[in-house]
Amino acid sequence: MDGGLRLNETARTILQGMVGRADRLGLRVWSLPHGATLIDAGIEAPGSLEAGVLFAEACLGGLGTVTLAPCDVVADLPLVAAVVTVAHPHVACLGSQYAGWRIRAGAFSAMGSGPARLLARVEALINAMPYQEHSEVAALLLEGRALPDDDVACDIAARCGVKPSGLTLAIAPTASIVGTVQVAARSVEAGLHKMETVGFPPEAVRSAAGVCPVAPVGADDSQTMGRVNDCLLYAGQAWYTVDVEDAAIERVLALLPASASSAYGLPFADLLRQAGDFYRVDPLLFSVAQIVITNQRSGRTFRAGGTNHRVLRASLLGAP
Repeated sequence: MDGGLRLNETARTILQGMVGRADRLGLRVWSLPHGATLIDAGIEAPGSLEAGVLFAEACLGGLGTVTLAPCDVVADLPLVAAVVTVAHPHVACLGSQYAGWRIRAGAFSAMGSGPARLLARVEALINAMPYQEHSEVAALLLEGRALPDDDVACDIAARCGVKPSGLTLAIAPTASIVGTVQVAARSVEAGLHKMETVGFPPEAVRSAAGVCPVAPVGADDSQTMGRVNDCLLYAGQAWYTVDVEDAAIERVLALLPASASSAYGLPFADLLRQAGDFYRVDPLLFSVAQIVITNQRSGRTFRAGGTNHRVLRASLLGAP
């Protein structure tokens, strides 16, 4: 499949719009020495809910719409939820939004999302996709605690095959307003990646939507990481329209929600302490709480999982 969707160009346009309203959105912007644009959305800058929405839409390469709505999933704790609708879910979520590019350069470390991943092609997940994109511009969204310097930007640009002046970077730490919003906007992506993990063809998904509470920002990245993951694992919901035989859905349905994991049932911060490392947590855990699949071929609707208010309440309120 050719790159006619132009995710990098669209994401860059979204980010340029953020640059034009940087003060109103709570952002800081730099032009690095070799020409790359850097947007700070939460390290030295305060960020904002609106910036989080735009950051998330850029992660999706412009193929998704994110809105904020009231959410009362936890009693006595009214929250805001990120509602996302996605076109071309396979490309938008796995080809762009998924934080699959581990950026390491000297002391700098961050996780990379966004359509620049389609250009760099440094991940097995990307290399297995039929969709390919070629562009003179690249957009990369980073989750990290330190600002990348010019050397990091030049290295990323080279891997993407673009000039540094064609690269736009945006970064927000987990413990930030933008960070919590952009993770909450990953409900569709989390379920879609679980499909890929258990052998269901994500390219069979025709359309998708999801909702997930936006976690309250914690005192640090560690606490906030626990909260944002718990919002997905124990309260996130996703709806998919697919085109396959019913048997393909029935074969994997029980494996799709987070509850399929033996690690399910504790706050993520506790699970992370037990595992000792993020990448040692059971991969079957990473999904949303509830998944609904409608098969347009047969007209049947399938459902698996359910929200878990008890664990989410313990995570967000420290209450039983």
